[in-house]
Amino acid sequence: MSAQGESDKMATEHAHATTGTYLRIAAILVMITLIEVGVFYVPAFQNVLVPLLLVLSAVKFTLVVMFYMHLKFDNRFFAFLFGGPLLLALVVVVSLLLIFYGAVRLRTGT
Repeated sequence: MSAQGESDKMATEHAHATTGTYLRIAAILVMITLIEVGVFYVPAFQNVLVPLLLVLSAVKFTLVVMFYMHLKFDNRFFAFLFGGPLLLALVVVVSLLLIFYGAVRLRTGT
């Protein structure tokens, strides 16, 4: 293979994360998990517990998908194939939660 061909191949390959990056992401995931566990036991957060846990879980999910599933380093098309249906599912879940919350409020009269 010629030197030009090798340099072209190197330019088209994406640089993957180093071991240090994976260890930092793992540490961040552990910290977020500890925050989730801590939030569960704080009485002041009971009113916003579910939305807060959903946001923290979404952050963890995003980090895992981006780094450990390598979507950050792959073609954007794969990220779209993964993220599009995920976004649709999120919209459906939130819509159902709001519908059922409204139905419960109407039934209880509060």
